[in-house]
Amino acid sequence: MKFATKVIHAGIVPDPSTGAVMTPIYQTSTYVQQAPGVHQGYEYARTQNPTRNVLQDNLAALENGTHGICFASGLAAMDAVLKLLNPGDEIISTNDLYGGSYRLMRRVFEKYGIKLHFIDLQDIATLKATINDNTRLIWVETPTNPMLNVIDIQLVCEQVKAQNTNALICVDNTFASPYLQTPLDLGADMVLHSATKYIGGHSDLVLGAIVVKEENLAKELYFLQNAVGAVPGPQDCFWRCVVSKRYICAWNELAKMQRVLLIFWRHILR
Repeated sequence: MKFATKVIHAGIVPDPSTGAVMTPIYQTSTYVQQAPGVHQGYEYARTQNPTRNVLQDNLAALENGTHGICFASGLAAMDAVLKLLNPGDEIISTNDLYGGSYRLMRRVFEKYGIKLHFIDLQDIATLKATINDNTRLIWVETPTNPMLNVIDIQLVCEQVKAQNTNALICVDNTFASPYLQTPLDLGADMVLHSATKYIGGHSDLVLGAIVVKEENLAKELYFLQNAVGAVPGPQDCFWRCVVSKRYICAWNELAKMQRVLLIFWRHILR
């Protein structure tokens, strides 16, 4: 299935109760149960919501993953990733990254015993020297915010897996979107999005997502999604993402055209 078709159809099926082609907005907090614990797969909207499930399945398909986990913001998604760690674990992160990501690591998680290393991930020799037995997470943001530096995802993944098979690699794919790169195909364990940006596209929502392939990792993240409760509402999941992201191909093609024109202006006309 080509990308443009995935955006519209992957993970999106007619509503089983009515046959509606478009996903309904399930604006409910709870679901009827025949008896305590006896239900139709849904018991409480923080835990499961059919509208959110459709968005999660669709995003997973776009990233060539198997499980999508959505959150109320990109930082809420990152918070869940960092909660996979324990005191004494170490993070290696690119040194050019979104300020909110740096703040969350430095101001919130460092005081709980997480050791941080901010390095140039374009320099594989430095990465190799920094990885140790306590390295638990590699945080790759590419292209970076704000400098738009590009990191070789596959090269980083190969180096990390060669030195420490217990380390997880998470790629913040916000600026590229799955239209331009799919980090799971390059060896990453997790892909994170601030869907507020390219996936949402209209500057009218705040939403985050993680996509993975590995079942046990997905279970841990679903647990944190439910236990912490930073979930998006069904309105955001439907109107702003299920519908809005249909335009992601057009946005990226226009952006690519603008880049070509900018390069032409800088190097030819000036």
